[in-house]
Amino acid sequence: MVFGRFTMGRGHLRVDVRAGLSLVGTLTAALSVAHIVPIIVSLAYGGEDLWVFVATFVLTAAVGLSLRQLDPHPEPGAREAFMVVALTWLFAAVFGAVPYVLAGNGAIAQPVNAFFESMSGFTTTGATVMDNISLDHHSHAILMWRQLTQWLGGMGIIVLAVAILSEMAVGGAQLMRAETPGPGVSKLTPHIEQTARVLWLAYVFFTALFIVLLYALHLAGFAENMTLYNAFAHGFSTLPTGGFSPEARSIQAFSPAVQWLFVPFIFVAGVNFVLWWHVLTGDPRSLVRDAEFRLYLGAVTVLSAVGAVVLFTSSLETVDAGVVGGQLERSLRYAVFQIVSLVNSTGFANMDFYEWSGPAKAILLFAMFVGGSTGSTGGGIKILRWLVILKTLRRELFTTVHPDAVRPVRMNGRVLNEEAVRGIYAFTLLYVVLFFVGIGLLAADAARVGADLTLLDILSASIASLGNIGPGLGEVTGPMGGYGSFPTTSKLLMILYMWIGRLEIFPVLVLLTKAYWRS
Repeated sequence: MVFGRFTMGRGHLRVDVRAGLSLVGTLTAALSVAHIVPIIVSLAYGGEDLWVFVATFVLTAAVGLSLRQLDPHPEPGAREAFMVVALTWLFAAVFGAVPYVLAGNGAIAQPVNAFFESMSGFTTTGATVMDNISLDHHSHAILMWRQLTQWLGGMGIIVLAVAILSEMAVGGAQLMRAETPGPGVSKLTPHIEQTARVLWLAYVFFTALFIVLLYALHLAGFAENMTLYNAFAHGFSTLPTGGFSPEARSIQAFSPAVQWLFVPFIFVAGVNFVLWWHVLTGDPRSLVRDAEFRLYLGAVTVLSAVGAVVLFTSSLETVDAGVVGGQLERSLRYAVFQIVSLVNSTGFANMDFYEWSGPAKAILLFAMFVGGSTGSTGGGIKILRWLVILKTLRRELFTTVHPDAVRPVRMNGRVLNEEAVRGIYAFTLLYVVLFFVGIGLLAADAARVGADLTLLDILSASIASLGNIGPGLGEVTGPMGGYGSFPTTSKLLMILYMWIGRLEIFPVLVLLTKAYWRS
């Protein structure tokens, strides 16, 4: 049987395309079950857009089950794992866009816009093209689906599948390594499916706890608009560091008490969930023993403190936030919230930081490059990579003075091999190159169509897409703006950047090499 120009079978290719597509089909069919959530929400609110999710459920399940028949008993190897992971995320975004198109409401009904919103959701980017994010303009079911895509993508579609589907245990370790190709998540148990379950249990625990606390604030009278619907919606987007909100003003729509409650849970989402499992099972010292956690905590603390000082000493005053300069609580709340939110790529906003001063925006831009921890739901370059880079730079300085010295790079007492160090440098270099390439391509496309975009809009759109951050720093891309005015070609580029950024570049790029398919 022929698939494209490649013969499907083990005799001609080093990649078993049939097995790969079969697994993609299994994962796609499993993903269709998620439509039960918006169907329930729709029924609770009078059946709004009910047919949309029933039709999407049937379509997604049918396509997934059809692909599954290509190889009922696939045994993926390392090569197939890359294809399965890359295509699964692509399929998720394609089928996740269908409800937006079928609902036919606003700019998001256009296919490219719907694909953008769906990819942004599953990759937990949080960038939006919606012209008006409001329950007055979109149904409860559509907006809940939008939130749910982030929660499903947060810990990883593959990790979820390995945790709940017994047939995914075969090759599960290779699939999980392909989905998180950087400095990885350590195994907690002898069996990979048990490790996946542990990660998801910790993820579900913190999500449920956050939802309960949000609604408790509502019941206690501290958050009138934090309804049960809003509590679930924001629980589904906080722990995955997503940033979508059914409120047009994001977290600015809620009281200071609610905003402060978001901070620790956004912070939690940026920490390696393996560490949280150790904490939950009685080993809280594992946090302070972990070098990556210490740097993450230090980076957030220092950047928040500097940001708070800059805001406090400024003359910032906005219509929505009021006077910020000279107000200690407000300066602290806005600085801490935005730093935590942008460091680990959540992208929530409790005020329009486009109105911040140049120095304050520079701090936010720096925060965007930091990233969350490995094994967390955060995006960006990741703290561990920066830590390894700092350690290798220190080693190079030492060996310059002592050329005969042998000084390996250590992480939490373990020696990192040079191959891992080279991989980290290669990823970081490629990340920076793609960032600048993105700026060039977005600027050229904006000039081609005469789009009214500033350099700050373009610069922050590139890093916000690649780092899965969401909002940028410009007037158009800022937290109260959106990406709807970008040209179609630019949206397609940002979709590509969100996809490869979530998979940490290499699993997608490797598919484009001849060696992957033939050698």
